[in-house]
Amino acid sequence: MTTTPEKYIGRFAPSPTGKLHFGSLVTALASYLRARSKGGKWFLRIEDVDTTRIEKGAIHSILTTLEDYGFQWDDEIIFQSKRSDIYQDYLGILKTKNLIFNCICTRREISKNKKNTLSGEYVYGGKCRELHNPSRLKHAKRIKTFEERITFHDLLRGKLRQNIAEDVGDFIVWRSENFASYQLAVVIDDHLQGITEVVRGSDLYLQTPRQIYLQKCLNFMTPIYAHIPVVLNEFGQKLSKQTKANPILKENARDNLISALNYLGFDYGTQNKIIEISRNNNEILENAARYFNLKNTKF
Repeated sequence: MTTTPEKYIGRFAPSPTGKLHFGSLVTALASYLRARSKGGKWFLRIEDVDTTRIEKGAIHSILTTLEDYGFQWDDEIIFQSKRSDIYQDYLGILKTKNLIFNCICTRREISKNKKNTLSGEYVYGGKCRELHNPSRLKHAKRIKTFEERITFHDLLRGKLRQNIAEDVGDFIVWRSENFASYQLAVVIDDHLQGITEVVRGSDLYLQTPRQIYLQKCLNFMTPIYAHIPVVLNEFGQKLSKQTKANPILKENARDNLISALNYLGFDYGTQNKIIEISRNNNEILENAARYFNLKNTKF
């Protein structure tokens, strides 16, 4: 069931695998303006649950850059790397419902399964589901899925219907390196922070049904979702560390903010009006929130 909250709470949740780039800025700006335009709160969460992927100095760089660009978050910052005990507690709830099993399948083995043509991911075939693999063997933990259709309405992309068992299969909720998967951690954190709406990149659109499935299993409410189009480079690739996206710099903040506003559908007249009445980056964001309309973001 989707929430119908009295108070809006949004969030931005970057992974510290590198410095913020223009694509990160667009996502941060969309979620921030949406929250402020609703008179709500905006939380900052650092998704560093996978400590092996953290780039040295990235967390400090992310926080400094957001401040330089005028972002102001509410409440304390959450760091997923400090919340393993919380995730384990909720994993225990799933275990008591007989939904968790140990999986020793390798990536090579899983690559022999059928592939989901939309997501490009291999569908888990259920090999370890009834084998009762001992915990002393290196293993991941998967959640059992059933022939259930998950349907949700995205504010920008419309309705998505997915059969979890057929399109995804039993998916990992605890990694073999002994930390929570992204899917489990994000669902728990959104619940505990009271997130009412998630504004994020469209690269996560097809992963939303499995998060809703976890919410159902844990008796959580489902937030509203809006997936904005990701920023692509000249080769049609998503901007990321892997595609060597350039970090955004403090000295280019004003120009980058204007470019991001343009990407989110602000017309030139409105952009100019915002710039004229804004003395600094904080005021650019404050004034942009007055004119922000999520529906102007087009695919």
